[in-house]
Amino acid sequence: MASILNVIHWNIDPVLFQLGSFGLRYYALCFLAAFVVSYVLMLQIFTKAGKSQELLDRLSIYIFLGTLIGARLGHCLFYEFDYYASHPLEIILPFRKIGDSWELTGFQGLASHGGALGIITALALFARNTKTNFIWLADRLVLVVPLAGAFVRLGNFFNSEIVGLPTDKPWGIVFEKHDQLPRHPAQLYEAIAYVAIFFILWAIYKKNSKPKPGYLFGIFLVLLFGARFFLEFFKENQEAFEAGMRFNMGQLLSIPFILIGLFLIFRKPKEDKK
Repeated sequence: MASILNVIHWNIDPVLFQLGSFGLRYYALCFLAAFVVSYVLMLQIFTKAGKSQELLDRLSIYIFLGTLIGARLGHCLFYEFDYYASHPLEIILPFRKIGDSWELTGFQGLASHGGALGIITALALFARNTKTNFIWLADRLVLVVPLAGAFVRLGNFFNSEIVGLPTDKPWGIVFEKHDQLPRHPAQLYEAIAYVAIFFILWAIYKKNSKPKPGYLFGIFLVLLFGARFFLEFFKENQEAFEAGMRFNMGQLLSIPFILIGLFLIFRKPKEDKK
């Protein structure tokens, strides 16, 4: 095991500043940055395609709500179903009953796979309501999702959550809020992977702005969830029930997305209407 004196010790306060009962967290800033940067890039894509900014504004509302609702429900259903089945109000309320009193806790628990399902659902509803082609939207939206995901993982890093397994590698990090063991900075591994995927997708789009419908969506699903599947081997399990599983919940939930991505990549081209 690497000497604990030779690794980085990470113990930053996740709250940037506090005003009374309100605290601005780094995670919230990263989440906000994810949407702002995504919006700016999507505006370029929409402008190039002759789509209005008003349409993008409406889409942004759908995606924002879909992400939050899907991520929250995903965590409650996939990771802590037993608890939230007995405390359903805590799914939608930022409070938790502790003893005889209620305590403000915020929404503790967001699952990225649930967020992905929420985005897809929101995109389908938006496409239906605006008469816009779903696949066309998906092929463009996935250009920015990996970058947004990288920001979210940076937020997890500031929170010292989703930590990696113990390691003797020289880049191990001691997350002091967790324990005193040098661990893989799994959050940073994911962030770096997602940035790389962003550049790959953007390069494909720039080379051919009109690829086979569904192709970019498929490449995104295979690369992002393939990376997620692989990097889970470097992480601590999120919940105790995963301890005896060959593949953890994050890996099992990634498999259907990868298979759908492969189908989209290799399916026979069809003419899709914009």
